[in-house]
Amino acid sequence: MKKTALREIASYCDRLLRVRQIEDYEGALNGLQVENAGTVRRIAAAVDASVATLKLAAQSGADLLLAHHGLFWSPRQPWTGRHYKLLRFLLEKNLAVYSAHLPLDLHPTLGNNAQLAAALGLKSLIPFFRWHDQYIGVQTKTKISRDEMAQRLQGVIGLAPRLIPGGPVLCRRIGIVTGGGGSELKTAAEEGVDTFITGEGPHWSFALAEELGLNVLYGGHYATETFGVKALAEHLSRKFQVPWEFVDYPTGL
Repeated sequence: MKKTALREIASYCDRLLRVRQIEDYEGALNGLQVENAGTVRRIAAAVDASVATLKLAAQSGADLLLAHHGLFWSPRQPWTGRHYKLLRFLLEKNLAVYSAHLPLDLHPTLGNNAQLAAALGLKSLIPFFRWHDQYIGVQTKTKISRDEMAQRLQGVIGLAPRLIPGGPVLCRRIGIVTGGGGSELKTAAEEGVDTFITGEGPHWSFALAEELGLNVLYGGHYATETFGVKALAEHLSRKFQVPWEFVDYPTGL
């Protein structure tokens, strides 16, 4: 079985996703989070680097887990209790972890937003949803009924989205920001879309969407962010000739 140096794959991902150039949320650590003994024979991909997905990745025979939501969002210290158990597991299973959050969301071809838009049949994408001097989403002009857009989304993610019908019945400008974009409906509306597709949002977003005249489709944080890690893993598999597998562990949220 072919094996590739972990550092070679990690360095390639760093360049491909521009992890050093893209600003992320405070606490997010993009890039190689945990090393292994130095080589990769099999890749696993998951939305979340959780205890459950790490175990599934190890069971699949992977020695590298690609995750959208990595292990580090705040300091993990001291390395005692559950933190020690996690570290020991990673070392015993020789499992490396590479994480890409916003750098994967906004990648123009492999990113969650671009991949979801492609799955929905949306084309001629342009940047959307400016955050910290960078665009993290995509938008397009089209003509499609609100109900048909909801049906398309259901077909892509495999479950019925939550629709807030605050905007027009005929969608003409659709914006996508996967994950937790529902708390930023005002930004979406200010950028001119009449329909906003994202993962999840707070209770008060229902009333705000109606006030803003905005259709909102909540497809689930997890469900809308399965696309990027799959695309990245497939891309790496072709480039480095190592097999990959998606570790599906849906949260329902």
